[in-house]
Amino acid sequence: MKRCLAFVAVCLLASLNASAQDENEYVRFELLGPETSSFRVTLEVTATRAGSTHFGFTTKAQVANATAIDLATGESLKVEQKSGSMSAYFRKPVPEGGETRIRVQATYTNPSSYFKEGDVLVFRRTDLMPRNTVVLPGGYEIVSANMPVQVLEENDGRIIASLMQPPSGPFNMAPADPTLIIKARPVTVRRGTSTAAPGVAPTPPVADAPPREQPMNQIRVTERATQDREIVYFLKEPETHAFALYHDYTAMREGERQYVNVVRAGSSVSDPSAKNLDTGETLQTRTLTGADIAREKIDIPDRVEPETQVVLIPFPPVKAGTSTRLRISETYTDPARYALIDGQLMWRRSFGRPRNDMVLPPGWYLTTSSIPAVISQDSNGGVRLSFWNPRPDSIDVLVRARRR
Repeated sequence: MKRCLAFVAVCLLASLNASAQDENEYVRFELLGPETSSFRVTLEVTATRAGSTHFGFTTKAQVANATAIDLATGESLKVEQKSGSMSAYFRKPVPEGGETRIRVQATYTNPSSYFKEGDVLVFRRTDLMPRNTVVLPGGYEIVSANMPVQVLEENDGRIIASLMQPPSGPFNMAPADPTLIIKARPVTVRRGTSTAAPGVAPTPPVADAPPREQPMNQIRVTERATQDREIVYFLKEPETHAFALYHDYTAMREGERQYVNVVRAGSSVSDPSAKNLDTGETLQTRTLTGADIAREKIDIPDRVEPETQVVLIPFPPVKAGTSTRLRISETYTDPARYALIDGQLMWRRSFGRPRNDMVLPPGWYLTTSSIPAVISQDSNGGVRLSFWNPRPDSIDVLVRARRR
């Protein structure tokens, strides 16, 4: 899943220092009053190139109040600003086989990206990241978005527009340089409307609520673009019913100290391994059954059957204000969902994560993908499919291939 993304950096004609920065993935724009043409930018970037010491970019915008922190430790980082450029220096070089994750924040002023047309504010972005959030000023409603966005309400009542934008490429249906245009206007509240607290929907009339359905004001809606879980599957020859995989996960809850992977029914797991991507350190793993979990009285969030396999990965407890990025690698064998049938490789999987990649074994060519995917070749010439799902639900993917 990890790629060297050739994006222009988030902040207004900014270009990434490629020698230090391999990836930039998430940006949050918090729009200030439209008369200021200013917005607060939060950019989360991941450096993967071993030995890199800093993240830097240039910009033609006016920049103020720039800060940076290391996401693994919560420590402040040195920020150096010069005319037209800014650099954030890592606390130590990127470790071999690991990553350095930082968060950069700054206030930008640029009348060409953020301006007013009469009473309507306009926010225009060409250089989109894979995951993007635009937060409207308080008291504004969204009236136009030229690209599909997820709309949510913050606890303070501000409206946000969230979208995912896969990297452009020869097989991507999205334009190579998409321009997001969001328009908003002041909210006009008519007399007699509910004055419920921001973020709390009024209780719907009982007569309108379908029986046994969850009340609409209790439905929890989460922002998809902020979710950074991702997974890559590497299919072995279909006769083996086996595929290797790795998935990345960020532990952020204070006190969190273990990762629990419950293996799906019908699958078996082997060769588990884990790494702390912030340090490059190898972590211990344990493969247990539900019976082992019960016998050892291990506290896990899911209820499992005695025969269910569980991979348990302990790590140092997460401290307040910090996070830990993990990479878990395993091999699964699943005859029910991966096999050679009628001379074709057939693989079926339900994806709940926003980003999911799979790579066909060498010597096979793609004949079917039930869900649209960005298609490319990996370094070994294998066909790679990237499934990006901005919706808050799962997608059921069926892939078929034939041997060359």
